[in-house]
Amino acid sequence: MNLRKKVDTVSDYFSPKIIGEVNDVYVKVAIIKGEKVPWHNHKDEDELFYIIEGSLLFEIEENEPFTMHKGDLFIVKKGINHRVSSIEECKIMLIENKATAHTGTIKSEITKSVDEQLLS
Repeated sequence: MNLRKKVDTVSDYFSPKIIGEVNDVYVKVAIIKGEKVPWHNHKDEDELFYIIEGSLLFEIEENEPFTMHKGDLFIVKKGINHRVSSIEECKIMLIENKATAHTGTIKSEITKSVDEQLLS
């Protein structure tokens, strides 16, 4: 599987698409542009971010924001309030438990169900 080819099939910003499964986790790709991701956390699950292309501003509550670049990987531990944004398009891979709602318990205009995240 080629990550760049998979992420290039994503047509909407902030709309993760499931590209694979490993045991009880989904492997997803998404494109981020703008500031629509709300502050949120995942009460019982960690979340992995990997930058395929571009730069991603990562904010963690009560910490200094930092920028991730192509090839960077970061794991957000469960229960940690966070959000991401990008001025230019940023292509990412996410690894999340199958039970993880991608915006936690926060419902927003970008919240997608698992069915909406299936790559068609």
